Amino acid sequence: MTFKKTSMALIASALLATTLSARDQIKIVGSSTVYPFSSSVAEEFGATTKFPTPVVESTGTGGGMKLFCAGIDLNTPDITNASRRMKDKELQMCLDNGVTDITEALIGFDGIAIAQSAKVAGFNVTKAQLALAVAEEVPSKDGKSLIKNPYKKWSDIDATLPDREIVVYGPPKSSGTRDSFEELVMQHVFEKMPVYTDLFKADEKANKKYKAYSVIRTDGVYVESGENDNLIVQKLTKNNAALGIFGYSFLEENKDKVVGITVDNIAPTAETISSGKYPVARSMYFYIKNQHASEVPALKEYTNLFMSEKMIGTDGILTELGLVTLTDDVRAAARTKVMNSEKLTAEQLKH
Repeated sequence: MTFKKTSMALIASALLATTLSARDQIKIVGSSTVYPFSSSVAEEFGATTKFPTPVVESTGTGGGMKLFCAGIDLNTPDITNASRRMKDKELQMCLDNGVTDITEALIGFDGIAIAQSAKVAGFNVTKAQLALAVAEEVPSKDGKSLIKNPYKKWSDIDATLPDREIVVYGPPKSSGTRDSFEELVMQHVFEKMPVYTDLFKADEKANKKYKAYSVIRTDGVYVESGENDNLIVQKLTKNNAALGIFGYSFLEENKDKVVGITVDNIAPTAETISSGKYPVARSMYFYIKNQHASEVPALKEYTNLFMSEKMIGTDGILTELGLVTLTDDVRAAARTKVMNSEKLTAEQLKH
């Protein structure tokens, strides 16, 4: 009887293992900015291999990290896309949940476009003016204190700007685009302003808040528009006064409807982004759960395709969607990491 029970248990375990290893379809979550690129690779993968087309969901970078780091069960995603680098605390969340073998894949660059309807005249905005338009608090006129943001029109910030209502459609807190915007625009501007440095000196507890100030106003001027960047494009076509914040790839895809305004007199183009001249540019990634590789046989083949010259090379398919390519040597190094399933460490995230 004992032998029979043991045999049945072994058979059940074998059947379960067979079921678990039978998942041929890759599950991908994450950044809405990386979504078009990931979807294009998924379609190519489904059309050219024996495996089904991977399922790609646009959950936002932060949301994707939470799903990806939830564990190693096959119900969790195999890959998460990101429009910024994984944070230390996200890697720790993964480690705490048993996701201990992750490879980071750098795929290219993207600029954060500040766009408007193609029907209206554009204007130039500085990073400082952009930060002042969307911040919850701004320096007072004498520069000695912070006050609730009073600016309703662009001309309120600077008389040389248009006499136009400030309306900004942008991503929510879960978005990597939002994270990058806060870091590249708001923190970059405010940590250099005397009112913030003075507060830091006067109050050590204020260090974290004011040194990296990035609180966006919630009085209706900045309108969170979900993880769907196409929705922002649609809103811009209906509101000529509004600006939108989204990845450069969406600007490329919709250049008949929207145009990018210049930031610090630099327009968002593939050339200015790849050269580093455009002031609001960032890198794009995806992260691979290597612990799924043996149970999801398509995973290695998909990631190798994504990193191939066919997809991310200088004449690759993804450049047609707005991907700004890495230099040859950086691209080769990124590809080697993926092909060798190099394990991401906390130390690497510091560099």
